[in-house]
Amino acid sequence: MKTSLKKRLLAAACTGLFLATATAPAALAASGAPTTVTIDDRGSIVSADLLASLSGAQVAASLGAAKFPVPAKPQGADLYAVVYRTIGVDGRPTTASGVVALPHRSRKNLWTVTYEHGTNATKAAAGSVADGDGRAVPLMFAAAGFAGVAPDYLGLGKGPGFHPYMDAATEVSTTVDLLRAAKELAGTKGRTLSGDLLVTGFSQGGHAAMAVGKALRDDRVWRLRGVAPIAGPFDVKDAEMPAALEDRLDPRSATFYLAYWTVSMNRLHHFYDSPSEAFRDPGVEKLFDGNHTFEQIAAGLPASLRDLVTDAYLERISRPSGAVLRAMEANDDTCAGWRPGVRVKLFAGRGDGDVAYDNSLSCLRDLRARGVKAMLTDVGDVDHTTSAFLSLPQVLDWFGGVRGGDR
Repeated sequence: MKTSLKKRLLAAACTGLFLATATAPAALAASGAPTTVTIDDRGSIVSADLLASLSGAQVAASLGAAKFPVPAKPQGADLYAVVYRTIGVDGRPTTASGVVALPHRSRKNLWTVTYEHGTNATKAAAGSVADGDGRAVPLMFAAAGFAGVAPDYLGLGKGPGFHPYMDAATEVSTTVDLLRAAKELAGTKGRTLSGDLLVTGFSQGGHAAMAVGKALRDDRVWRLRGVAPIAGPFDVKDAEMPAALEDRLDPRSATFYLAYWTVSMNRLHHFYDSPSEAFRDPGVEKLFDGNHTFEQIAAGLPASLRDLVTDAYLERISRPSGAVLRAMEANDDTCAGWRPGVRVKLFAGRGDGDVAYDNSLSCLRDLRARGVKAMLTDVGDVDHTTSAFLSLPQVLDWFGGVRGGDR
């Protein structure tokens, strides 16, 4: 496999980020707490474990070594893995996990930043259980005096079941419920959250960031102040899928994404009765059970889309109708239907071989068509991973300015 996809999924995982720091449990609920609850309990904490307590110097060293931005005068922060109550794709109660980072010095009326992570098909690679951007980015914002929040999404990390990849509805529900949990956690630690919210995310997380922003645009609890998605697949039907089918994307990356998307959407929208209807090798479906590592998944996939899927399924995604079209339309509207009043800054690289730049152009058109004050920053002729590392310092600076009143 070319390095672009592997770099995005693995190289950003700052291995050993917290190994030098002592860890200690800080459970907020008894072990063995029930995992099925009433929907009224959404966002309540099942457990919260302290992953690390870092000084400002340790934060700077850790972020710098992993090539993440280091805020000016970084403060220390506490990082927690949180399991909380939420709802599944069927609306029934379940649990999910995520990361919350709280700054040491800033304690009152904290603005909150939620970070939506990129594509991950392995439970054990999520932020609540493994080092990576799901820990580093909320830590970065906490070091800048924000409360940093990063959901694992459904079915990843410590959550049960399968991950509904690219499902906007559950990207929103897991984020909103983790925000509630973060507010509860902050209160037990002597911090208060102001309710002012900024949202960012990378790749799948860019899609999730726009979905969350749209859902919370008029929320009564959270005041949405700005959204900054990075390289998101906002338009699968008219941007991402055509780029993949026309060989304008890295073929190995396109194969991975299409396989994952197909398996996920089939669980939600019923594309096929048997995986042999979509995949030349029906065993592909089993690769996306949440337990296979990235290397195992990569080794089990062919080199191109046409070697991955059947001719019949290739025709279905080339000319979508029925369930395939419904799945696309259900999740391609995160940039549409906004009301003006919240600024959106999109970031993407025109050289991206994983997520076509056209996705961000499509999102920009949708936003501007509704009068939203939006702009797109082209970070250059760079690959997918590099677009994130070039964008994050700008997102950090912008969010700091928004908090300071510079809109």
